[in-house]
Amino acid sequence: MTDAVSTEAMVLVSDRGVVRTLTLNRPATLNSFTAAMHEQLLPALDAARAQAYATPIERIDVSDVARFQDDTIWPWFERLRREDPVHWCADSAFGSYWSVTKFNDIMAVDTNHEVFSSDSGRGGIAIFDAPVQMRRPMFISMDPPRHDEQRKAVSPIVAPGNLANLEPLIRSRVRKILDELPVGEEFDWVQRVSIELTTQMLATLFDFPFEDRRLLTYWSDVATNIPPPSQPDGWERRDAELRKCLEYFTRASASARATRSSCGTSRATATRP
Repeated sequence: MTDAVSTEAMVLVSDRGVVRTLTLNRPATLNSFTAAMHEQLLPALDAARAQAYATPIERIDVSDVARFQDDTIWPWFERLRREDPVHWCADSAFGSYWSVTKFNDIMAVDTNHEVFSSDSGRGGIAIFDAPVQMRRPMFISMDPPRHDEQRKAVSPIVAPGNLANLEPLIRSRVRKILDELPVGEEFDWVQRVSIELTTQMLATLFDFPFEDRRLLTYWSDVATNIPPPSQPDGWERRDAELRKCLEYFTRASASARATRSSCGTSRATATRP
């Protein structure tokens, strides 16, 4: 059953005026599943809101992972936007940090690379600071112009035209994954659907061996993992695993180049008079 849809406009405004107007299509009413989930979450949100407004503003820490896991982070952001949109947290599991929670301020930070750098050599994009010797340059932790150059290399594969070509494959994989879900028993949606579909498509986009596709998930988790203080060798172990990732992609890239070269030679031989 398709829910009725309401249309509304969202206008993005900067200091220079209107940036863009977006048309949002939203269900006029929540479907039964979404309504049930929303109803179930309300008590937790009410409790989180009470806690957020009772906590001294200087002690608010929006890096608490548990609040994202149980979806109760929103009242904390709500209070910061109202009272302290550029907020200094002096103490957290990741050390001290700034959090910026209003649109114009976020845009000012995100577009000023000279002042607010994403470069891995200056700390990168994560809330924690990796040891200097463990910092590695990567695409998402670069400033222009290097970031722009790297982006040009990968943009064509996710261009609308290429994604349109992949649409039949994407739809067939979605159907297969959903058809194979168990009925009448609890299962992990993230593992069975979210990760599986994403990993399958990444393997296709990267021309990565399909049978090894879960390595992409594993190495992604390793790359974003923060070794706890209880593991003094955690950073070295993380680095060793990421080196395995580099070695794998290096071998795969060399193999792909050799295959293309061989195919080119074969075609040239076949067409030679």
